[in-house]
Formats: sequence, structure tokens, C-alpha cells
Amino acid sequence: MKKFLLYLALPAVIYSCGEAKSSEKEKSVTKQTEQPEQSIAITQESIKESLNYLSSDELQGRKFGTEGIEKAANYIQKQFKKADLKPYFSTYRDSFTHNGKTGYNMVGFKEGNDPQLKNEIIVLGAHYDHIGIVPESKQVNGDSIANGANDNAAGTVSILELAKQFSTKETKRSLMFVLFSAEEEGLIGSKHLAERLAKEKASIYVMLNFEMIGVPLENTSYSAYLTGFEESNLAEKFNEYADAEVFGFFEKAKEFQLFKRSDNYPFYQEMKVPAQTLCTFDFSNYPYYHHVDDEAKLMDVSHMKNLIDKVIPGIEGMANSTEKEIQLNENN
Repeated sequence: MKKFLLYLALPAVIYSCGEAKSSEKEKSVTKQTEQPEQSIAITQESIKESLNYLSSDELQGRKFGTEGIEKAANYIQKQFKKADLKPYFSTYRDSFTHNGKTGYNMVGFKEGNDPQLKNEIIVLGAHYDHIGIVPESKQVNGDSIANGANDNAAGTVSILELAKQFSTKETKRSLMFVLFSAEEEGLIGSKHLAERLAKEKASIYVMLNFEMIGVPLENTSYSAYLTGFEESNLAEKFNEYADAEVFGFFEKAKEFQLFKRSDNYPFYQEMKVPAQTLCTFDFSNYPYYHHVDDEAKLMDVSHMKNLIDKVIPGIEGMANSTEKEIQLNENN
């Protein structure tokens, strides 16, 4: 609220001085009242809470079509509601069937505030399913539950934390937060959603997927590698927005064709847009891929928080640039 100081009884020269002081005070009050938007802090405690639940024995490894993944879907829905995300479709659940079973991609939406750019959507995603109960030959000391903490409760938690973070941030473009099901069945959930969005002619600008980020990379200058690094200029522009070397090139990602092996790929296939996965699993820094020992207690929560914090400025840059600066490379 503006305040005006009137010194009507004072001489003109003093009044002029008082008027100047009043103007300065007005500016001070304005600065105090125009507070920047207050984002919800990302904390190790909140990361740990979600991580512990999603990779707990109660969820039985979150296999597609089981009671365990239904519990995970319910949890995600509650988190989306708490973050005040709206459903993109009629509900948060994008339903599909596979092998006679019903599954759900969980989809939350934050509309952009620019009249034109809000029609362009940035998809932030991760898969929340895992492989469930392992056969006897893969059990360890009687443990048969592949809890999937790194694969991919860690990525799922990242999306939930980003949803909370951006619930209070205004962006020009719209943000879609997606947790995919049936990734372990062959990218079934992401194929379904990408096809549905393409059919509905949704204007997807970029798709950024989070996969296995529970432990840090070692001996690298960057925080995470980006699959399909050479497919677009996403890494270059993202690092520019973040003013940090967030994403880098990892030779094994190219060698093993990881670009085609996660939920980013159906979006590239259907829409020919920049769609890539960030990851910190390098095949040597974590020995429990699809293993019963992939447990929450082994996740580096401090690293996870730092990585999530580092990607926020890059996402903001993508969401607020006036032009579509991220493009596929010409040979694609």
C-alpha cells in the first residue's frame, strides 16, 4: 500500500525535501510488498519420505497390474493434488490396457501464463513401475522383492518434487508432469500417452525424462548425462539456461542406444520433438540394477536434492524463452 507524507504547514523548500523522502519511502514500500513468488523448498526429508514409501516392501516392487503399483498410483495422485496440479485429462489417470491388465500413467498439469506460449507444453516424466517379485533363482537371503529404489522411485520422486516446486512458479509455457506405468513391459505406458497426445495434436515442445538418478556419477564435470546427446541442442541450451554444466555426453549411452530404451523415445517417434532422458547410473556406480538390494537406504539423498535443484533453472529457461530455442539437429 502506498503512503503519502504531506507537510502542508512547512515552507516550500522543506516540503520539496519531504516530497523526495516520500517518493523514496514509496519505492521502499513497493519493493517490500512486491515479494517474489515463494517456491516450496526441496528438502532431503521430503525426498526421503517419498523414496522410502515408493520403494517399501508394502508396494511389492510396483509391478504393472499389481496391488502394489495401484498403491503407488494413489500416492502419486495425492501428491499431485497437494501440489495443486490439475488433471490434464478428465482425471489424473491416463488409463490403458496391456496383456489384459489395466494400467495408469499419472498426469498432472500446470498451465502457463502467456496467452500464446501456454499452448506449448514441456513434459517432465519418469516411470514409476518396477519388476515386482523376482523368481527364486534371483532371491537373496530370502528377499524376493525388487524394490526399485534407483529404478525408478528416484526418478519418480524427482517429478513429485518438481511438481511441488513449480506449483508456485509462473511460467510462460505449460508444464505436464507424468509418471509412466509399464515401462518395464516395453515402454507401454509412454507409447500410449505419446500416441494419445499426438492424436489430440497437443503441442509438445520438449520431453525431459528422469531415469535412475539415485547415486551420483563419478569423475565427471557434469551432473547427469543426457541420452541422445547428439540428437538435439537440448544439453547445450539447458546448460546455458542453468549457467552450469548440468548435462554431459556419456559414450556408453550412445553405445548401448539408451536413447531408444526409456520413456522419452515414444515422444520422439510420435512427434519428432526433442525428447531425451537424464540419468546418473553409469553401469559401474551402482551394482543393483533389477536386484532385490535396490533399496532406499542405498540412495544418496543429498545428491538427489542437489541434482533436482540444478535442473530447476534449466526447466525455467525452457519454459520462459520467447522462442523455441531447443531444436532437433538437422540430420534428424
